[in-house]
Amino acid sequence: MRPDEGSPPDGWGEPRSRTVTWWDPMIGAQAMHALTGREYLQAMIDGRLPPAPIGGLMVMTAVSVGEGTVEFRCQPDESAYNPIGVVHGGLVCTLLDSVAGCAVHSTLPAGVGYTSLEIKVSYLRPVRHGGGELTATGRVTKPGRRAAFADGEVRDAEGRLIATASSTCLVFPLKDG
Repeated sequence: MRPDEGSPPDGWGEPRSRTVTWWDPMIGAQAMHALTGREYLQAMIDGRLPPAPIGGLMVMTAVSVGEGTVEFRCQPDESAYNPIGVVHGGLVCTLLDSVAGCAVHSTLPAGVGYTSLEIKVSYLRPVRHGGGELTATGRVTKPGRRAAFADGEVRDAEGRLIATASSTCLVFPLKDG
């Protein structure tokens, strides 16, 4: 039965919900024309630019940026559960894609963007709601003018390795507009 087809069967309990809030993503996109990647990411961390909408959806936040490095935190909840009762690997993959891409972004000059070309993720242990905050770090392994390479890892609140990734990003000039 789908939730929009009437009352759910007995035993489902009360429905749960979560509100997602975001700001106009084009404000940040326009700022990329005048800021280096590192300046841009720092402006988001400092609250001078709005965070990317995906952060609100995935409950993840950038907390630090260096040259070729970033750190994000994520507090997964059961809204990200898959059918077997653990946080869906897609949330962890999104977190890894974000830190790898933002690590690359931290090396780029103003007016230059990136997008993921590929990502390989290795999942090492499950994530459950109530297991604490996840910490994700991304590091550039080889910067480039057309393609850049980065690695990422996610650790749980006890420091245990949850997943790793390697990523390739396409680097390109942004169009005005």
